[in-house]
Amino acid sequence: MATITRIEAGSRMSKAVVHGDTVYLAGIVADDNSQDVTGQTRQILAEIDRLLALAGTDKSKLLRANIWLSDISTFGQMNAVWDAWVSPGNTPARATVEASLATPDYKVEIMVVAAK
Repeated sequence: MATITRIEAGSRMSKAVVHGDTVYLAGIVADDNSQDVTGQTRQILAEIDRLLALAGTDKSKLLRANIWLSDISTFGQMNAVWDAWVSPGNTPARATVEASLATPDYKVEIMVVAAK
């Protein structure tokens, strides 16, 4: 039976959960939500890098990404940051949608799944 490891577990959720050879990240939002979608996306991707490293993997092993934008008109701005960050030749399956996020200050939220 595969072991389950929870990373930065809180009372409501864990920031990451490792089950077998798969790493599941929670939806990640920016710490400084006063920034625009470009700045928030940069912060989120840095946090994803950090959490994946804690789980023993990295962005080259992404399997899936779900991205929520509070305003779909910022799709190009978010993609400019994403495209510079994502591992060439190792792009995950991905969906991006417009959604109301937990607070109007959040412009983007990203959740990924990766292999170990």
